[in-house]
Amino acid sequence: CTGNGICKCRVCECFPNFTGSACDCSLDTTPCMASNGQICNGRGTCECGTCNCTDPKFQGPTCEMCQTCLGVCAEHKDCVQCRAFNKGEKKETCSQECVHFNMTQVESRDKLPQPGQPDPLSHCKEKDVDDCWFYFTYSVNSNGEANVHVVE
Repeated sequence: CTGNGICKCRVCECFPNFTGSACDCSLDTTPCMASNGQICNGRGTCECGTCNCTDPKFQGPTCEMCQTCLGVCAEHKDCVQCRAFNKGEKKETCSQECVHFNMTQVESRDKLPQPGQPDPLSHCKEKDVDDCWFYFTYSVNSNGEANVHVVE
């Protein structure tokens, strides 16, 4: 009974939180918990303590890895561009579409937040509508607030 139950008359009687003919299936969903607090990132089912991803784009132990999804940088590029420099594809709709993050402007790239802080941080280098590079960081704090730091 894989140590998770007692064998009685050649049949396993499983301890609480275990099931299966050999008590080898854990009912604990903790290993399936994604960083957003959802079971299998809302894109799969937790079976025996392991995620079975039902959305084919998502993989990994908690269905959070997506090779074909837009990265954080590309996803927020247009909003950072319009908020910081008042240009780009979302210039006209900036005040409606791009208020989902707090923005701080910094003087230079070495003034951007550096890895090692508690919040997950993405360093971004994107091209603007004038084919110039601009640099920003994107992070989400424990309260779920998005923070962007952009080089002036």
